[in-house]
Amino acid sequence: MTASNDNALGHYLKDRRARLDPAAFGFPVTRRRTPGLRREEVAQRAKLSATWYTWLEQGRGGAPSADVIDRIAGALMLTDVEREHLFLLALGRPPEVRYQAPEAVSPRLQRILDSLEFSPAFVKTATWDVIAWNRAAAAVLSDYGTLPPEQRNILRLFFLDQHNRDRQLDWPSVARFIVAAFRADAVRAGAAANVKAFVDDLSRLSPEFDALWRDNDVRNYGEGSKQLRHPAAGLLALEYSSFAVDGRPDLGMVIYSPATPEDAERIRALIKALPKTST
Repeated sequence: MTASNDNALGHYLKDRRARLDPAAFGFPVTRRRTPGLRREEVAQRAKLSATWYTWLEQGRGGAPSADVIDRIAGALMLTDVEREHLFLLALGRPPEVRYQAPEAVSPRLQRILDSLEFSPAFVKTATWDVIAWNRAAAAVLSDYGTLPPEQRNILRLFFLDQHNRDRQLDWPSVARFIVAAFRADAVRAGAAANVKAFVDDLSRLSPEFDALWRDNDVRNYGEGSKQLRHPAAGLLALEYSSFAVDGRPDLGMVIYSPATPEDAERIRALIKALPKTST
C-alpha cells in the first residue's frame, strides 16, 4: 500500500468504527470520549491484536491479508459495497466473489426489460437459468413462461431441445461458444462449485456438451451478431450485448437488437401474434 492508500484506509476504518453503536454489541456505553466502538473493541470482534489494528488505522500496520480485511469488514458490519471498498483501499483489488443463490429480479429490472419493446432481452443466473425476460424474448427466443422453471435454462434448451437446435445456422460453432462463455461466467460469479451438479447432469444427458466441457475453453459473452431461423419469421439477423447486473455478479442481462429495420418489423409481427398471457 502507498502512504496515501494507508491514510485513506485509516480514515475509512475510523469513520466506519465511529458509526457503530457499542450497546448493540454488548459493550459499555459510559466513559466514551468519541462515538462508536473503540479500536480494541473492533480488534476483539475481528480477533486481531489491538496494537496491530491501531497501527493499521494509523497507516503503519503493513500490508494486511485478505483474511484480515474480511474479518475487519465483518467486525464493522460492512455492507457488500462497503466491504468491496475496504478491499480496494487495503489491497488494491476487490474481494473474491461470493456466490449468491438466484432470486427473482427486482420490479425495476423487469421494467427495464419490458421497456425494450422490440429487442429480445433476458436475465440469466450463473447456471444460465433464465429468471426474467420480456415479450420480445418470448416471441423470438423461447416462450419461457410456458416452460417449467427447471427447463428455463439456456444450455438445456440448446443441447436437449431439437426445436431450439434447429434454429441455429451453425450449431457446432455456437455450441462451442456458449459452453466456453458459461464456464467463464460460472467462475467469475464464484459459482464453479455450485454448477457442478448441473454440469454433471447435462454431461450425462448430452455427450456433445460433455465433450465441449472437457475442452476447458473460456470465452466472454461480450457482444456480437447472431442469425436465427425462426419457424414463423424466417431468418432473423440480431446483434447482442451482455451486461452485468450491478451488485449481483451471478446475474447477467443479454439484449438482442434487430440488425435491420426489416428484422425489427419481423419481430414486431411476432410479438403481435404472441398470446397476451406470455411474459
